[in-house]
Amino acid sequence: MALADPITVAAAAPTPALSFSVVKRDGFGSERWDVANGYQLTFSHSTSNNNGERHYMKVSQTLDATSPYTGLVSKQTANVSISASFPAFGWNAAAKAALVKRFLTRSPTLMSLLLSSWPSNRKIRRLQPSLRGMQTLPRRR
Repeated sequence: MALADPITVAAAAPTPALSFSVVKRDGFGSERWDVANGYQLTFSHSTSNNNGERHYMKVSQTLDATSPYTGLVSKQTANVSISASFPAFGWNAAAKAALVKRFLTRSPTLMSLLLSSWPSNRKIRRLQPSLRGMQTLPRRR
């Protein structure tokens, strides 16, 4: 089943309405961009050696950000992805769709769990490299 071109996503504050146009398409997926807002949408489909299959979707946002350490502006990219892997047998198309739909409809609960598991900003800052001599903190073993 081919997706529409462009794919339109309604605005939801603070994100504006997005319109993803195809920039690359092959037999294994597609890449789409909303150039005006700096978003990229990637779909990928593959099969494994045991004839199972994997479907992957990634949303990326690129923006110009100022480093709090150097004051320099550089492009920074954040990504959110979801993948679904199925064995060669045991799930028909309807069962696959139902499993993914169950996951996505519970996204607010799962999102809350994910966000609550992230370290606080204070802990993140401690993990950043030191600017004095550009030395990094020792790695945990």
